Amino acid sequence: MDTKKRIVFLDLMRAFAVLMMVQGHTVDSLLGEEFRTFDSPFYAVWHTFRGFTAPIFMFTSGVVFTYLLRLNKLPFKENPRVKKGFKRFLLLLGIGYLLRYPTYKIFDFSNVSDEGWKIFYAVDALHLIGFGLLVIVILVYIAEKAKQSDFRIFLTGSLFFVLLYPLVKSVDWASIFPLPIAGYFYRDTGSLFPLFPWAGYVISGGILGSYLARNPEVFLSKKFGYRLLIIGASFISLSVLVDGLSGFVQSETSWSYSISVVFYRVGVVLVMNSVMSMIAVRVGGIPALIKQIGRNTLPIYVIHLIILYGCAWIPGMYKFYSRSFSLELTLGFAAFMIILMVSMVIMIEKVKEVRKSKMSTAAA
Repeated sequence: MDTKKRIVFLDLMRAFAVLMMVQGHTVDSLLGEEFRTFDSPFYAVWHTFRGFTAPIFMFTSGVVFTYLLRLNKLPFKENPRVKKGFKRFLLLLGIGYLLRYPTYKIFDFSNVSDEGWKIFYAVDALHLIGFGLLVIVILVYIAEKAKQSDFRIFLTGSLFFVLLYPLVKSVDWASIFPLPIAGYFYRDTGSLFPLFPWAGYVISGGILGSYLARNPEVFLSKKFGYRLLIIGASFISLSVLVDGLSGFVQSETSWSYSISVVFYRVGVVLVMNSVMSMIAVRVGGIPALIKQIGRNTLPIYVIHLIILYGCAWIPGMYKFYSRSFSLELTLGFAAFMIILMVSMVIMIEKVKEVRKSKMSTAAA
């Protein structure tokens, strides 16, 4: 993001989201089974907050990408961010599949089991965000051709993935499509983040990103934060109202229950954005390190996953210590992982500075 156009609260949200994800994965992979009880206030609170980590991460990705895409006001075919969007899509998809690659032999798949292929084809956060960004690019093209506002097109796209979710998840997609495609529609193949409803979070972030691009410096006012707070509270209220419909069906798999969960999470994400916005207005600026963490969410995400869960070429901690740590040891290691990731960001930024210095010296 251009330093002259930086939106402080988005830096705060990106840093918060990725560090929450680091601690969430760490605790989930290492905390012993005996501590996983909702009788424990610690676990109950942690489990509740962890449910919002992925929506925050995905929503923020949509905000930042769309903000940069719409900031330069260029037509679709002339916008350099469109090409960058396609590249980002391919990069995220490639890394997503590499993290789940089924064999260390690279081209020899003779010993890969059915379970190994199932894990490889499962759709994870990077796959989902990649496709979410691709959908945003497509929606921007549609908005330009149809001469419609981003708000109307993005809202329609978000609702498409959210409202169809209860219907889509009830279909046996594996009997219709090959496993690599079926995994993008529902979780029954092992996918963690299928397009329905999760792409809705990325695209709904695009609504805010487009608004910020069309209204420069609107985020500098406290009124912006209050508006987000009101909209977020409205979504939470709507989720409660919709959830009430499930009482007529008495089923957690009902249409109303599924939709109310999504609305509730979107509401909480918007409230979090409003809080970060108000903090940003009050403090004015933030330490450079927080901005650097926000700029390096992808390497943080990839490296911490490899450390915890491993990949085809490197065994992760989960293989040896799966859910076996005490509470104290788990918390200590979660803190260590955050420190390790922050230290990695500092090193990355220093390497960038050295390279930039060398390039400027060579140019001179």
